Amino acid sequence: QVQLVESGGGLVQPGGSLRLSCLASGSIFIVDSMAWYRQAPGQQRELVAGITRDGLTTYAGSVKGRFTISRDNAKNTAYLQMNTLKAEDTAVYYCNADVRNKEYWSSNYWGQGTQVTVSS
Repeated sequence: QVQLVESGGGLVQPGGSLRLSCLASGSIFIVDSMAWYRQAPGQQRELVAGITRDGLTTYAGSVKGRFTISRDNAKNTAYLQMNTLKAEDTAVYYCNADVRNKEYWSSNYWGQGTQVTVSS
């Protein structure tokens, strides 16, 4: 089994910054793509940013230029640096990853989520 554990959420003022981390652990042979999603109250879960194992990235238009996704393959960890935060960034942020086991079977996993609240 694989666990994804997010950390780094919290309360921040508009214009502030936060850095989220997502650690993958368990029966892992290799972690392929990793991504961050978010879900605000009453809204559908949406992709915020994604990164391949080779470091290719993609971003939602609403966060491009403000958020940066990165990863450390040796640590099976992804990061989301969030700058110039806005009230509309308030949501629960979820980590998602495609993980291969030693048999090279790939499965998709979700973390439990971390709350980000942007408010003065």
